[in-house]
Amino acid sequence: MVGDGDRQELDGRVGAALATKRREYDEDDVRVRPGRSSRPRTRTRPRHADAEDGFVFAVDRGRYTCVLAGAAPDAPTVTAMRARELGRKSVVVGDRVGLVGDTSGAPGALARIVRIEPRRSVLRRTAEDDASTAEGRLERVVVANADQLVIVSALADPPPRTGFIDRCLVAAYDADIEPLLCLTKADLAGPEAVLDYYTELELPYVLIRPDSPLDALRSLLAGRVSVLVGHSGVGKSTLVNRLVPEADRAVGTVSAIGRGRHTSTSAVALRLPVLADAVDDPGWIVDTPGVRSFGLAHVSAESLLHGFPDLVEATVDCPANCPHTTDETDCALDAWVADGRADPRRLASYRRLLASRAGEPDAR
Repeated sequence: MVGDGDRQELDGRVGAALATKRREYDEDDVRVRPGRSSRPRTRTRPRHADAEDGFVFAVDRGRYTCVLAGAAPDAPTVTAMRARELGRKSVVVGDRVGLVGDTSGAPGALARIVRIEPRRSVLRRTAEDDASTAEGRLERVVVANADQLVIVSALADPPPRTGFIDRCLVAAYDADIEPLLCLTKADLAGPEAVLDYYTELELPYVLIRPDSPLDALRSLLAGRVSVLVGHSGVGKSTLVNRLVPEADRAVGTVSAIGRGRHTSTSAVALRLPVLADAVDDPGWIVDTPGVRSFGLAHVSAESLLHGFPDLVEATVDCPANCPHTTDETDCALDAWVADGRADPRRLASYRRLLASRAGEPDAR
C-alpha cells in the first residue's frame, strides 16, 4: 500500500515534471499571415487631375504611342501602357486619353493611360456580315474619333468595286462620319461610270493621277482626322507616301489578275505636314491595312438602309415591318426603281447586303 506520505511525494514529482513542460506564450509567439482577401479595399480611385491630354496614333503589343495635345510636330512622342484602373476598356488609334507618369518622351520613358475621353465616333467592322458566325461576332474598332472616311478606289487595275464602296458608306453613316470618295489611277480610266452610280447621293469625290497635285485632297483633309480604307492594289499606300513623305509605307505590286498584295499591316495615324503660310491644324490621316472585306454584322438591318439614302424615301410606302427583300411583293422599292428614281444597281446592292446578313450566299 502507498501511504499518504508516498502519495504526496509522487504527486510532487508529477507536478514538477508537468511544470517543466508547460510554457508561457505571449503575442510574439503568434504568427498570423493575413489572407489576400483581408486587405482593405476602397472604391475610391485617384482622379488624376494632373493627367496630361494625349492622342493615340499607334498601337503595338500593349504599348501605345501618343502625342501630347498641342505639341509641336517635331515634339518627342510618348510611349504609354494601360493603367489597371481602366479595366477591360480597350485603347485604339484615335483615342483621346489622359497620361500620367513620365511623359517626357525620353528613351526608355513609360507613361500610363489612366483615362479615355468619350469617343465622338467609332468606326467598326467585322470579318463577316452574319452575326450568328464567330467571324461576324468578332467586332473590331478600326479607329476612334474620326471625322471623315476616305474610300480609296482605283478606276482601273483593279477595276472599281461599287459593292465594297457601298459597304464603306454604310459603315461611315452608321459611325456618323462623313464619307469622301478618292478615285485613284484616273490616268487609266475615267470616273463617269462610278460617279453615275452615285449621282443621287451627291457624294464628294477627288480624282488622283500619278502626276497630279494633291491640293484638292489636302484642303479636304485639313484640320480633320481622316481614315483611309481601300482594297489592296488601289494605290492607297502610294497616296499616303505622297501626302506624308516620311511615312515610308510599304508599296506593293498589282498582280496580273488585278488583285493587290497587302502592303499595310497595322493601322497608324500620321500627322500631315504643315503647309507653308498655313495657320490651321494640317490634320491627321489614319492608314489602315488593305482589307478584303468590310463586314457589317455590327450594323442593324434598320440602320443598313442609311447607307442607301437614295432608297430611304421609297420605304415610306412600304407595309409595316417590310423586310425589303426580293420576295416581298408589296415592297415599294421595286416601284421606286421602276419609276427611274434610283439606280437598279443600288437596290440590288442593298438587297445583297440584306441577304448576306441572313447568311445567304451571294447570288452572283
